[in-house]
Amino acid sequence: MLRSLGSLICLWALRLPVPPADTGVVARGVDVASYRERVRAMFYHAYEHYLESAFPYDELRPLTCDGQDTWGSFSLTLIDALDTLLILGNVSEFQRVISVLQEGVDFDIDVNASVFETNIRVVGGLLSAHLLSKKGGMEVEVGWPCSGPLLRMAEEAARKLLPAFQTPTGMPYGTVNLLHGVNPGETPVTCTAGIGTFIVEFATLSHLTGDPVFEDVARKALKALWKNRSDIGLVGNHIDVITAKWVAQDAGIGAGVDSYFEYLVKGAILLQDEELMSMFLEYNKAIKNYTKFDDWYLWVQMYKGTVSMPVFQSLEAYWPGLQSLIGDVDNAMRTFLNYYTVWKQFGGLPEFYNIPQGYTVDKREGYPLRPELVESAMYLYRATRDPTLLELGRDVVESIEKISKVDCGFATIKDLRDHRLDNRMESFFLAETVKYLYLLFDPDNFIHNDGSVFDVVVTPYGECVLNAGGYVFNTEAHPIDPAALHCCRKRKEEQWEVEDLIREFYSPKQNKKFASKRASDHSEGESAEDCEGASSEKGGEKRHSKKSSHSLLTCPSQSFNSKLAVLGQVFLDNT
Repeated sequence: MLRSLGSLICLWALRLPVPPADTGVVARGVDVASYRERVRAMFYHAYEHYLESAFPYDELRPLTCDGQDTWGSFSLTLIDALDTLLILGNVSEFQRVISVLQEGVDFDIDVNASVFETNIRVVGGLLSAHLLSKKGGMEVEVGWPCSGPLLRMAEEAARKLLPAFQTPTGMPYGTVNLLHGVNPGETPVTCTAGIGTFIVEFATLSHLTGDPVFEDVARKALKALWKNRSDIGLVGNHIDVITAKWVAQDAGIGAGVDSYFEYLVKGAILLQDEELMSMFLEYNKAIKNYTKFDDWYLWVQMYKGTVSMPVFQSLEAYWPGLQSLIGDVDNAMRTFLNYYTVWKQFGGLPEFYNIPQGYTVDKREGYPLRPELVESAMYLYRATRDPTLLELGRDVVESIEKISKVDCGFATIKDLRDHRLDNRMESFFLAETVKYLYLLFDPDNFIHNDGSVFDVVVTPYGECVLNAGGYVFNTEAHPIDPAALHCCRKRKEEQWEVEDLIREFYSPKQNKKFASKRASDHSEGESAEDCEGASSEKGGEKRHSKKSSHSLLTCPSQSFNSKLAVLGQVFLDNT
């Protein structure tokens, strides 16, 4: 019995026109292969010095060549760098680190940990590595991906966070003690992103483990924020999770809010959830109406819409990438180019940039090697192949190597005006910045798979398609295979008999009959769509789609039919 294969074939077998891939030297003198190798060298310069000087601490201090714990004493850089190792093709080190983490990481410790950071870095990193472990040559246990040591570690870490969600509103505290739960004197004030950035990891956990509690608490938190938006459709920056009163009423797309919007879109793609996408699109209207000025996004008062801070924050640079995921590429490029001008001005993005004055904001002049602008460049380059995006990648590599590189790694830039350095290398440098740079310069990476190659694995619930592409990155750049969410749940609509599936592949008459039957199951106006088929031959567990001059498969109309996740993008019906 093949579970959910029909919906997965629809997702990845559909072919839409995309720009051709670049494999060597490209326009305007950016040598893709050369910069790809320079990014690889950057990774190993930082990674090897972390191992030599900082492990098992969370992070490397590159100026003093030692380590420090920052977010909870998890050997955080090792977890954050794990899937980057595989993306760079280092299978042996990927396998070694998994063994080290299994033996050395303990979550049953008396440590106060950020609920947000532990989720995106630890839970997200472990889930991603778990789902990539077979691709990384690990011998997986029977029942994978519905079981496995990394999945159990991710679940253990997530359970340590659940006490934070036990509030009257369902919105979590920002900090939890991993041994004792929420401290009695813990502040009830949490930022919006710290409440709305769980659905990707927690829903993945629920689907893989069968325990709905994780997805349930994540959804409740998302909906609590939605319920408490202002009359003009905006949310503030910080809220009291006990009373649901907004403490900081600045509304924008940057720090304190950013990944809430990101997870509405990515959660919608991952779960094919129309409600989450509808919520984001409503927010998007309000954001355009009240915060957007000349392709910049300002901060405004959430109830009145009046400008409160005319600044651009470096964390906002994720927004063009998010716009590309909903198909708004033209607006995304215009905003991206604004942000790129700031990079050119300083050789990095200052934490705050005063837009009217065209300069940094006092005490916010630093650049901790953040990934957001490179992240947007990677998404937009996949969508447009615009060489300007490669130029940004080139400039980032040159700037970081010139300004930030030291003997023991890469240091945070404390002040972009004079290039003074700070003694810290955040784990996201290896998890995100280097990864997105590498993927920008590596068009043939398995992460960019278009569905032409995939694996079929056997689970306790039947056969399952994996590694077909369409990965959804969490906000720490840990890729989640959305197909995996269909491997471990027994759903009535996914119980397709083998003979029925074969019939739909090869019988045109049955295709039409089946399409009509499926169309009648949906609301008026919906219809089954014909997708370009992909018949496959089994060679071990690896399958390659065969090109055909006619459609071999009719896909059932999806419940989330107004948006279709293909090649990492969401295309609206009218695009």
